Amino acid sequence: MGFTTPDLPEVDPEQYMALPLKERLAISTHRWVDHGFGTAKIMFIIYPAKLVLFYALPGIVIATLTSGLRFWEVGSWWDQPIMYQKLVIWTMFLETLNLAGAWGPLTNKFKPWTGGFRFWARTGTIRLRPWTWVPGTAGTTRTPLDVGVYFLFLISLVVALVMPGGEVEDSAPYDLIDPKLLIAPLVLICLIGLRDKVVFLASRAEQYVPALLIFALLPYASFATMIVGGKLLIVVVWVGAGLSKVGLHFINVIPVMVSNSPMLPWKSLKRANYRNNPDDLLPSGLARFMSDVLGAIGEIVVPIILLFSVNRTLTIVGVVFMVCYHLFIISTFPLAVPLEWNLLFIYISIILFAGFPAGDGYSVVDMNPPWLVLVIFALMAFFPILGNFRPDKVSFLPSLRQYAGNWAVGLWAFKPGAEEKINRLTKRPIAPIIDQLEGIGIPREWAEVMSDFGLAWRAMHSQGRGVYSTMLRFVPDIDQRRLREGEVMAGICIGFNFGDGHLHDENMIAAVQEQVQFDPGDVMIVWAESQPITRFEQDFKIIDPAVGVLAKGRWSVRDCVTTQPWLPDGPIPLNITWTSDPQRFPLGVS
Repeated sequence: MGFTTPDLPEVDPEQYMALPLKERLAISTHRWVDHGFGTAKIMFIIYPAKLVLFYALPGIVIATLTSGLRFWEVGSWWDQPIMYQKLVIWTMFLETLNLAGAWGPLTNKFKPWTGGFRFWARTGTIRLRPWTWVPGTAGTTRTPLDVGVYFLFLISLVVALVMPGGEVEDSAPYDLIDPKLLIAPLVLICLIGLRDKVVFLASRAEQYVPALLIFALLPYASFATMIVGGKLLIVVVWVGAGLSKVGLHFINVIPVMVSNSPMLPWKSLKRANYRNNPDDLLPSGLARFMSDVLGAIGEIVVPIILLFSVNRTLTIVGVVFMVCYHLFIISTFPLAVPLEWNLLFIYISIILFAGFPAGDGYSVVDMNPPWLVLVIFALMAFFPILGNFRPDKVSFLPSLRQYAGNWAVGLWAFKPGAEEKINRLTKRPIAPIIDQLEGIGIPREWAEVMSDFGLAWRAMHSQGRGVYSTMLRFVPDIDQRRLREGEVMAGICIGFNFGDGHLHDENMIAAVQEQVQFDPGDVMIVWAESQPITRFEQDFKIIDPAVGVLAKGRWSVRDCVTTQPWLPDGPIPLNITWTSDPQRFPLGVS
């Protein structure tokens, strides 16, 4: 592997792509163990450089210069609450441009490295509304109104970011952002959310909107109330994410994540996360320890200790633990690359718990009035609770299941030549994945191989075995089709993908079909919803964009997590619960 070239597999491209799907999965999943995604090494320099030079450094410079602080004097600003406020706004600004998370080659955007604002600031691009019953939101494309509100939101964030701070009534002697400056971004992001779920979710509104509300309202109660509100917010995010990892899925995330980490060059350490490579690629005892013990401690136990600890030493130990926890996540370069978010959480951990410890008057008992604790907790916990019971109603982002392994997913299977019809989306700044790879100098035959090897990532996770089983069972010509992740299609068609299958569900499929006009049979899509906590099953659909839903069914999560990624024993059992064609998709278990 060269420094600037991808780690290409040791196969003949033509022979490899002629193999049946199951054989290709066997080769690609086994190769993942040692090589992960096979990304060029330069990417693991580009991403940290971007994190420091285009996020942390500019953010600190802007926040300090606009707050009367000197950025080179770290001791003068690290514990200033206005820095906390402005860095949250700075991060939300970059997320809304799609220049932070879900950016670059690790999200299958090779040329260009972002969709984001190149879609969202342009009329005629695909827009996905979250609820059809909301009046004034009909349509599937962006209008001048959508683009105008998007720009106004960005401007409102910039205004709040660059305006100098001042004292707020009844606050401690710290400068804060004028709460009135936060009214506009709060109103505008809510308007965006009613018409365009893509921009709303990309802005990470599920976490930053509560932060803006805390900054806008709680300083009027007391400064301590605002700080404790921030603590409750981050603790709910940590604990909610930790609780979402309790179940059968998350353990499968650990080996895949570690195998892709450039910080672990030793193959023995990567292989240690699998039971018995190459015969058994299910997670090992080490992976279970990392998921069940370190994961639970890192996101459930330590945050609760930090929230209630009045012991200075214990608090510092907890802060150090959480800093290391987020540094570990950054070091693995997760494919959604939420690096800025993790770095922000490192800073928030330090300023809120080390800068304003509970023993100094910043504990939950110091909120004024005390019932605000229950209000904030209830508001923050509402969507995670609803999303775990009804994942079909709530994105995995407000459900706080970002990296739990329990995701809605989709897989597209194109007949030969059918994928080219995506180019009928004229207002689409990102080309199909093979064209992107060709555009950066990779021969087309190797681009196909690289894309196919990327599918191993899904197979290594629990729900991937269900998706591939459904394809193998119900798409007879699957070996002749070209497979594309729903995530890849979302990046191409709506400019954003973040691991959330709700971004490429039936609504996106219908919006694409409206413009592309696939013929029946051109594309077969298997789309599956996350597992609700009430049962160990996932619901799936088989969709032809030109026809609609062909069948619905369920598979057992237990079957998925006990089956090898390459399905050597064949597809897992599938239960068809509704069918449009009983002969093609017979009801019952098969």
